[in-house]
Amino acid sequence: MTPALPCTAEAAAYQRDWAKSLRARLAGGEAYAFANADTPMEVFHALDMPVVVNQWWSSVIAAKKLSGLHLDASEAMGFHARLAKYSALPLFAAIDGRPETQPWGGLPAPGLLCARASADDHPLIFAEWARLTGAPLKILSAPGHPDPEPDWWTPLRRDWEATVGADRLDLMAGEIAELTEMAEQVAGRRTPDGALAQLMERIDRQERIFEACAQMIAEAPRLPVRISEMIPNVMIPQWHRGSDWALAHAQRFRDALAARIASGAAVCPDERVRMMWIGAGLWFDTGFYTAFEDQGAVFAWSMYLPFAADGYVRANHGDPVRALAARVSDINEHLHQPPWAGAWHVKEAQANRIDLAVIIVPSADRPSGYGTRFIARALEEAGVATVMLDADMVDARGWDGAEARARVQAGIDRVTDGHRAKGR
Repeated sequence: MTPALPCTAEAAAYQRDWAKSLRARLAGGEAYAFANADTPMEVFHALDMPVVVNQWWSSVIAAKKLSGLHLDASEAMGFHARLAKYSALPLFAAIDGRPETQPWGGLPAPGLLCARASADDHPLIFAEWARLTGAPLKILSAPGHPDPEPDWWTPLRRDWEATVGADRLDLMAGEIAELTEMAEQVAGRRTPDGALAQLMERIDRQERIFEACAQMIAEAPRLPVRISEMIPNVMIPQWHRGSDWALAHAQRFRDALAARIASGAAVCPDERVRMMWIGAGLWFDTGFYTAFEDQGAVFAWSMYLPFAADGYVRANHGDPVRALAARVSDINEHLHQPPWAGAWHVKEAQANRIDLAVIIVPSADRPSGYGTRFIARALEEAGVATVMLDADMVDARGWDGAEARARVQAGIDRVTDGHRAKGR
């Protein structure tokens, strides 16, 4: 088996140590923000206010095999089973409150809560958090786009004013200003002058490094690194984006990746089938991603690395708040809603020579669940085979690993038969 890159363990250790050090900062009187992944966390970073990402904490709970306990308890308390579990699981863990049922002993109560109204249940989940903890809550709007263009990723980098629309940008920029004022009140200090602009510039540099990494992987003759390594090397820096550590780690990952490719090392020397994983990670069973390598079938792609550039690079144009508004306005929707998501996944599938797309369909998570049908149709029309897995990213209770592997295997067999028919 190809050895792990040293920077992978370094990223995991950094995040673990950061989570533990958070308690020391809070003991010293600091407050932290708890926010959904699609919110403008740059507000908190520019203020040097710690921020814990809801979906990251949810993935940690699932990886520690604790999600079933909290989800069972939530349903016994009367929470309905069709809440978006990826977003609701940390709330349920907080309600439980026992250190022994929490990763690393759990989190203290946040000083501020923030979510976008990008799904019907997100404002309600966070309102319950606010009721439970007494923390102030900011819900950001998610107004629909009146005229979405499929190939959004290119114009949004520079021409975001026309692409997003002035009215929607005005709304989001105003709400970011309100969030900034709220965070400053909670933290008891002001954001330093120029801090957000400097942060945005550093984030731009970080995301362009990740873009180079994604291109290197796409162009390599064979997959040089598993997605189980890509994800921590990009997402942990993303949670700290623009920091000295995050920028330096992006560079370490790029350099390690370049050395791996130059050496000719590959996950599978006899690589024959390239797969993409569509949706959030299967956090309680990440071994699933290596289950087919013995027959030359590799998971060569997940959204996390390529979305770093397409989802985040936004030219400043002298107004960092408005540039941040352009980044946030549709960030979650680009991954899940038509026509954006289908066109982007087709672009990525073609760049990465994908044969088979495996799509996780979390029925209780409506943006992630329902939009996948349109993604699958777009991929099939582009000649990429698809397999749909009815599963949830953090709920292992209904997961049948054997059945899921059999469905993916059937997809691999179809692709392999197609290759033979074409003489490949």
